[in-house]
Amino acid sequence: MTQIKFINMQPIKKISIVISAVLLTTTLCFSQDIITNKNSEDIKANVLEVTTTEIKYKKFENPDGPTFSILKSDIVMIRYQNGTKDIFTEEKKTEIVPASSNDDLFTQGKFDANRYYNGYKGAGTTTLLTSLIFSPLIGLIPAIATSSSKPSDMNLNYPNANLMKNTDYYSGYTQKAKKIKQGKVWKNWGIAFGVNLIAAVLIIKGY
Repeated sequence: MTQIKFINMQPIKKISIVISAVLLTTTLCFSQDIITNKNSEDIKANVLEVTTTEIKYKKFENPDGPTFSILKSDIVMIRYQNGTKDIFTEEKKTEIVPASSNDDLFTQGKFDANRYYNGYKGAGTTTLLTSLIFSPLIGLIPAIATSSSKPSDMNLNYPNANLMKNTDYYSGYTQKAKKIKQGKVWKNWGIAFGVNLIAAVLIIKGY
């Protein structure tokens, strides 16, 4: 007579429970949207709407709570629960140069140079250090050399390359930049001269 052996189902049930728990956990992990902002912070959310300017969402842990919104310009990426993603890159604004008269462009060039030009630092620092370390007389050499030459194009730090192609704007910008450079150079030479003069007076008085 054939004996029927019954399989112990208890271990199989335990394995099934573990597998089900893993699958449930995995499902829960991927049933949320992740909003990553520019500070690299992840926001667990349920995204409701993406408009041209903002993202509306509810917090994942509070789906019945209030609706929040965040500007698209503050967002790097959204990873959706279905595995897809949206990546937001900052759009560069194209500067439109308005039609202006030659005088206006020349004036604008001078104004922009006053605002953006900072290429005088090398010349000014060289004059100051040479005059302090050696003497104001020797400091005259870099002061005269740097102040008489116009700033190099690579040091102009102009804000708009297209505008610099305009002769009047370029002339206004470079002329003002040269004056700024000259002023900084001779100001530093004057500071060094004053320091040396005070030092000489103190030495003479025996301090």
